[in-house]
Amino acid sequence: MNPRRHHSDFLVIGSGIAGLAFAIKAAALGSVNIVTKKKDSDSNTNYAQGGIASVLSPEDSIDEHIADTLKAGAGLCNAAAVEILVRNGPERIAELMEWGTRFSTRIDREGTRALDLGREGGHSHNRIAHAKDLTGQEIERALINKISTMRNIAVFEDHTAVDLLTEHQLRLGSAGESSGPAVDPITCYGAYILENETGTVHIFTARCTLLASGGAGQVYLHTSNPDIATGDGIAMAYRAGAFIADMEFIQFHPTTLHQDRLEGRSFLISEAVRGEGALLFNSRGERFMEGEHELKELAPRDIVARAIDRELKRLGDRCVYLDITAKGEDFLRHRFPLIYENCLKAGYDMARERIPVVPAAHYLCGGIVSDTFGRTAIRNLFVSGESACTGVHGANRLASNSLLEGVVFSHRAFLHLADTWHGRVDAPTPEFPHWNKEGTFDLEEWILIQHNVEDVKRLMWDYVGIVRSDLRLQRAYRRIILIKEEILDYYRRSTISPRLIELRNLATIAKLIIQSALARKESRGLHYNTSYPFGSEQQRKNVVLRAGQPPSMTAIDTLPVA
Repeated sequence: MNPRRHHSDFLVIGSGIAGLAFAIKAAALGSVNIVTKKKDSDSNTNYAQGGIASVLSPEDSIDEHIADTLKAGAGLCNAAAVEILVRNGPERIAELMEWGTRFSTRIDREGTRALDLGREGGHSHNRIAHAKDLTGQEIERALINKISTMRNIAVFEDHTAVDLLTEHQLRLGSAGESSGPAVDPITCYGAYILENETGTVHIFTARCTLLASGGAGQVYLHTSNPDIATGDGIAMAYRAGAFIADMEFIQFHPTTLHQDRLEGRSFLISEAVRGEGALLFNSRGERFMEGEHELKELAPRDIVARAIDRELKRLGDRCVYLDITAKGEDFLRHRFPLIYENCLKAGYDMARERIPVVPAAHYLCGGIVSDTFGRTAIRNLFVSGESACTGVHGANRLASNSLLEGVVFSHRAFLHLADTWHGRVDAPTPEFPHWNKEGTFDLEEWILIQHNVEDVKRLMWDYVGIVRSDLRLQRAYRRIILIKEEILDYYRRSTISPRLIELRNLATIAKLIIQSALARKESRGLHYNTSYPFGSEQQRKNVVLRAGQPPSMTAIDTLPVA
């Protein structure tokens, strides 16, 4: 197939809650092209079980939700961004419901129907709006249905973003990799997009590009993320010259179902299960969270994950156990239908026996630095959702704030664009060449590179996991540089494919995580380094990375946006 040029007012890369919510609003201003690697519902949003946090009951308050978020963030949250997130929450939840999202409800004490609000670790009140344990799936359903009725939105499924279109890209060429510092100002004109089925790379130009491509959990051997979560948007933005921050803060979900298979997406046992009273036991039948934190099983995720990791290493075990048998089958089947059925398929009846669980990489708190309107350091490039780093999560995300972040800051990006869109004059789009990189397919080299990337995932799990040390991080960095060079060499010489693009991006993400972890000489939130077991006031800033520049300790709210 011959390459084509697709033009729209807005290009949205990613089809989770952040991308879809933005597209629905942006359609009021102009045409929208949505590009997604797989099917439109395959995203981290779709796998979110627990729910979306907001102040939705009279017993709760904005100030308390802000306080809980700041406390979980371990002193590194951007307080202004947190306040925006929390204060905008109730309105955004109402909007999701207007768009057709059906959250679970109950009959309250006054006999009226109200949202059935759950509670998760780190929250001082029940404030989690959910659709049983299928919340993400329900939100995706509603948003996709809404988009299907809108004529000026086109969805390109099975299309993979390769690189952003910038003046920088023109200098590098189609297989380039930047080693020098970014030259400001940089403008984004869209992206090179691979049509997976045909292998053709098309040019998608747009007046505004939004990266909403999700997280990077697949850089680890064990993850709750779907296969598509390979950090593509962050890697592309880094290559284009954006600021990247807080990559050392990887949230490991404490409880995913332990199964014999070694890798791939682990099935999540939602924190809402602990919110309903589940207890954690080690293989000796001992509860171990009682001495770890005043909230016990409902402590913030980093504390629970480290406690489990310590028990596994202390006893030489492969899993710990989650017990919610006290609730009974009727309650569990109604409240957690997805979890109940998946546990049964794996051979465990959670109403009658304890569930074996292990931590897994779950959420990336860092990403592409943006302001509270989604603007990045690259002109006409916006970002929202897990790809973004607004400072909302700080060093540790408060449970169920992530879906809220996506919808709130996509709305903020739309508000900014709506104020400036009409009468806005954009520079002419340069003539980007069609993708001209040719190569050959060599099965033997392909097998070798696949093996190298499996090494990356295991390397990250073993050396850059829940507990780290300088020695392990330094070894990981030396190895990732070698592997990254092998992948880049193969990328330059070989035919383009979705998997090859993902492998290149995974290697970049791994390097960024390791660089950030080495730069932070303390333990804070999700980053625990045995070489520096305590926090440091001198390190109470963000680790910021930019292509061609050394890591720096900088407050992200002081960085420039275009």
